[in-house]
Amino acid sequence: MDEKKIFDEMVNILRAYTKDAALLETATPDTHILNDLKVNSARLVDVIIKCEDVFEISVDDDEADKIRTIGDAVTIIKQKLG
Repeated sequence: MDEKKIFDEMVNILRAYTKDAALLETATPDTHILNDLKVNSARLVDVIIKCEDVFEISVDDDEADKIRTIGDAVTIIKQKLG
């Protein structure tokens, strides 16, 4: 799966957890999930669990701790799908 498809799916996943879905319309790989999208840290855990289900991968705690931006998530998912 290419980065564009992973990015698009990440935006789709985030839609359910973002307070203002309109913010996703201008999202880029540099968009910070907590600060820019106002997703709280507990919800970020839900986002990661949803990613594991959608992409059929497992994200360990160390990897999850590195997810700050949409691009961070895309990078980890792409490595897992490798």
